[in-house]
Amino acid sequence: MSTRQKFPGKSDVISRTPDKAVREMLKHMEQAGIETPFDRFDAQKPHCRFGMAGTCCKNCHIGPCRITPKSPKGVCGADAHLIASRNILRWAAAGVAAHGARGREVMLALKGAADGTLQLPILGPEKVIATAKAFGIFDTQRSVQELAGEIAMILLEDLCRAIPGPYRTLEAMAPPERLKVWKDLDILPLGAYHEVFEALHRTTTGTDGDWENVMRQVLRCGLAFAWSSVVGSAIAMDCLYGLPKRSRISTNLGAISLDSVNIAVHGHSPALVAAIVQAVRREDLVAGAKRSGASGIRLYGICCSGHSALAKFGDVTPLTNAVGAELALATGAIDLWVADVQDVFPGIMDVAACFHTRVVTTSDSARLPGAEHLAFDHHHGNLDQADVLAERIVRKGIDAFGERQSGKIFIPRARMEAEVGFSVENILETFGGAERLLEHLKTGRIRGVLNLVGCNNPKVLYEEAIVKIAEELIANDVLVLTNGCAAYPLLKLGFCLPEALAGAGEGLNAALKPLNLPPVWHMGECLDNARASVFFRTISNASGEPLKQLPLAFSSPEWSNEKGLGAALGFRLLGLDSYHCIAPPVSGSDKVSRFFFEDTRDILGSVMVVDQDPVSLAGKIINDFNDRRSAIGWDNGFAAVTARLSALLEEAAHHHGDDHQHH
Repeated sequence: MSTRQKFPGKSDVISRTPDKAVREMLKHMEQAGIETPFDRFDAQKPHCRFGMAGTCCKNCHIGPCRITPKSPKGVCGADAHLIASRNILRWAAAGVAAHGARGREVMLALKGAADGTLQLPILGPEKVIATAKAFGIFDTQRSVQELAGEIAMILLEDLCRAIPGPYRTLEAMAPPERLKVWKDLDILPLGAYHEVFEALHRTTTGTDGDWENVMRQVLRCGLAFAWSSVVGSAIAMDCLYGLPKRSRISTNLGAISLDSVNIAVHGHSPALVAAIVQAVRREDLVAGAKRSGASGIRLYGICCSGHSALAKFGDVTPLTNAVGAELALATGAIDLWVADVQDVFPGIMDVAACFHTRVVTTSDSARLPGAEHLAFDHHHGNLDQADVLAERIVRKGIDAFGERQSGKIFIPRARMEAEVGFSVENILETFGGAERLLEHLKTGRIRGVLNLVGCNNPKVLYEEAIVKIAEELIANDVLVLTNGCAAYPLLKLGFCLPEALAGAGEGLNAALKPLNLPPVWHMGECLDNARASVFFRTISNASGEPLKQLPLAFSSPEWSNEKGLGAALGFRLLGLDSYHCIAPPVSGSDKVSRFFFEDTRDILGSVMVVDQDPVSLAGKIINDFNDRRSAIGWDNGFAAVTARLSALLEEAAHHHGDDHQHH
């Protein structure tokens, strides 16, 4: 059994996390006696070494069985390699289901908008046409609605196929070189639902006993995750709600307004959030808020609902990621908390109870004890009631405005502007085409491109790894793309502004400054990993080089859940290395570990790299980019600058009175 790891504690977060608003809120909540995720993490120590190594099997009730030198096999005869592979397969399957379930909702909404059963406009006609051309179904004689309806059916068929047939999203949009690799490995999925079904089937008692065969199913789940749960869902969202729009916004807890009705949207499902955005603009509801004494109604984004609605519609102020949700609640200034699916910790109910905040859940998949439930039903048979539900939800926020508790409002002053809403389409328009971008890459002005994403995990210091990696990379002329929970510290700390080029290298400044672009491009929610993969494929097509040879990579430094595993697999299957500060729970099997860390180099062209030190991990990314550049004959560009953005921002910070607003 490996040596027990030492993880940071809450005191470390208070002293070192890069966002001063987080530090202020943790101190405030401690004084108020309110528990946080960091308190609960400390209470879990020491962590179970069997679970962390992946060598605890609970798949039947003979066990749980744990692998030790004294008992190297479970009761059924499964060894560490089989147990670790089965456990990681169930994680992979859960990731497919997570993104796929919310993708199904928006695919159904797109179908309803197309056939007229839902009164929704199709706001992305250009995406509909581009997708129809990719699927080979475009016809100038057909309306956008007709094309959208057929696209929705193709996406739904790929999601839930049970009869063998072509996986049309994958075959239409994946690089041909990759398709050949996947066919040769026999890992092409049948459909997302089937691969989840099969993953659970083959990990049941006495079924698949070959760890290598189990790992092949992990790769199939990775493809289903990437091409249905992510790409398919993203296509449906862009068709229905339109492409992202670039804008400059305010973020962090200091952006919370004191005089408005404040409603937070938390989770990942866009359909009802889109209706809520429209509802808060209604004149009658705004008038109702003003009659209650408020200046108006404001929406705040928690986790991915905020990212998604912000990029599509504006009018949403992003506050924090899933781990920071309870800190936002503890400001006491949120009147209504609207929670849909995924990354909504049950702990929010305890914090909400300390204040006046009402909580509403909006999905049958995700109820919370004590919350009011105003939701789409299990069958999504009431999708046409989104506007009605949204109005009822907003009225509850207005009603709650007058219940704020005097003396309990505490808002740190930390506030930052950020530029958001980057897409492949508006990036290419800004640069004047892919060839211009490619020229920057070839000359070394842009050393490489990293997709820096993922959730947060208290096994590393909260948000620090993301910030340190980003500042090392931009100092070495690496362009950073970001989305989801990992985007929050970069938004909050100034990385998503053109002014952040002060901490970037000479090359990035030369490439981006004339266009007034930041060194970190915010691409939206975690589902928008699809944008990064399209961006990478655009570079590959322009260069004529396969993805696996280009200076491109994926990193989720603080990843924490099944979707994080799926995201890393999706990029690894494209031939791009993945970089992390936290290892997956497979260390109890040297064979499964070797598969992830080494063997996939031969079969996929990519490996997993883990280093708990984020600065060291960033150095490995840069060295890998330099090696790839040399191999294809590209210049290595400029020397790194010595200054780091965090230090520059700290030096430039001006303090104006207290660090918080306390009412």
